Amino acid sequence: MKVYSVTDVGQKRKVNQDYVFASEQAVGNLPNLFVVADGMGGHNAGDFASSFAVQVLLDTVKADAEYNPIKIIRKAIENANLKLLEQAAKNEGMSGMGTTMVAVTVVDHYAYVANVGDSRLYVMDDGIRQITKDHSLVEEMVRMGEISREDARNHPDKNIITRALGAKEEVDIDFFDIKLHPDSIILLCSDGLTNMVTDDVIAQIVKEAPSLETAGQSLIRLANENGGKDNIAVVLVKPGTKEVEVC
Repeated sequence: MKVYSVTDVGQKRKVNQDYVFASEQAVGNLPNLFVVADGMGGHNAGDFASSFAVQVLLDTVKADAEYNPIKIIRKAIENANLKLLEQAAKNEGMSGMGTTMVAVTVVDHYAYVANVGDSRLYVMDDGIRQITKDHSLVEEMVRMGEISREDARNHPDKNIITRALGAKEEVDIDFFDIKLHPDSIILLCSDGLTNMVTDDVIAQIVKEAPSLETAGQSLIRLANENGGKDNIAVVLVKPGTKEVEVC
């Protein structure tokens, strides 16, 4: 398994509210774990929200005796959500903070994915597939046919999300299980990348790069060259032959 993770503050923000975690080694009963969290709240500690939520997630996973990856990740995200609410209730300066979260673990030849918010997970093999669905106002408008996918890229309300950790006591999590191929590459990222770089260009950069590190650095550089309007987070994972069934 090859892994590269990076985050960058971008060109416009003073604080980096994106947080990444990447471990190709076991975390609790998960054989590996990769996470991107994009904090929100401005002065209400969005940077704290993302890093704190990921730390609670990790602590919960490590303490869980369960073996089902979906059950492990579900419990961990739900606990992170509740702990965020507790922190916000104790500190007025943190009121209203929250974070997106997308997480994945690779077990045998499957990727088990969880998502809350508009941070994304893609799988690239022959092309590029967005696996997660954005929990955002604009994405809902696209699904309802009110605006086109092209118009959504530059819509003024594109940063309004409809689900997040820290928003309410019960968090609604999307889960996906994806069969991987020997040449599959997984990308987790925040909207600081996808708002600045199109899917096709992302796929081209990753495909042509000689290494995951080169690909990750190139994605960060291009997002910044295109405006860098937000923090940028990238995690790239190429499962090894032991993780992926050869077809």
